[in-house]
Formats: sequence, structure tokens, C-alpha cells
Amino acid sequence: MNSVSISTGAALRLWHQVAFALVKDGDRDLTQRQMAILLEVYLTPPPHTVRDLAAKLDVTKPVITRALDTMGRMGLVTRRRDDNDRRNVLVQRTVDGSNYVERLGDLLTEKAGEV
Repeated sequence: MNSVSISTGAALRLWHQVAFALVKDGDRDLTQRQMAILLEVYLTPPPHTVRDLAAKLDVTKPVITRALDTMGRMGLVTRRRDDNDRRNVLVQRTVDGSNYVERLGDLLTEKAGEV
């Protein structure tokens, strides 16, 4: 992964511009927790389970479940029971979610060029 060196002020301006653009576009309004879950699911190799996501974010499984409920209604992820271990719930990517993450990456690149 390439490293980019920018000042703290520029990094905060980039975060501000991206957050502002996401809210203004009216598409989906994700919480920081939902965004962290989404990026974990899409940027790291599967499998992703509710249990693993809860451990990574240091929250309870019900917290992850509530976030996934909302994200599922938005079409960003789906869930299913693990056939190998019925206790686990697998979190899966969707085409709509992949498109959203790709647009997010494009937006970050665009706004980074403006900072």
C-alpha cells in the first residue's frame, strides 16, 4: 500500500470535504461505526463474521447486528449462517455495496486532489 504524506490540517480538511460530500449527496448516511464495518468487509479478505467484527471494534455482537440490520436495508451487505458452524453469522458483500465503496474511493481521490 502506498503511503501519502500530508499535514494534519490537510488530512482533516480531506475528511471534512469527504464527509460533507457524502451527506450532501443524499445517497446513504452511514454512521462512523457502519462505515468502519463496511470498509472492513470490503477491504479485507473474507470470511467476516459478526463475532470477528465485534471483536475488532471492541463492541458487543448486538451492536454489530444493529449496524448490519441498517446496512442490510440499504443493500450494502447481506448475512447468512455459516454452513460449517451454524453458530457463526457470515457478513457478505453485495454488488450495490461494492459500487458504493468504489464511489467512495473515487470521491476520496477527487477530494484529495483538491486539498
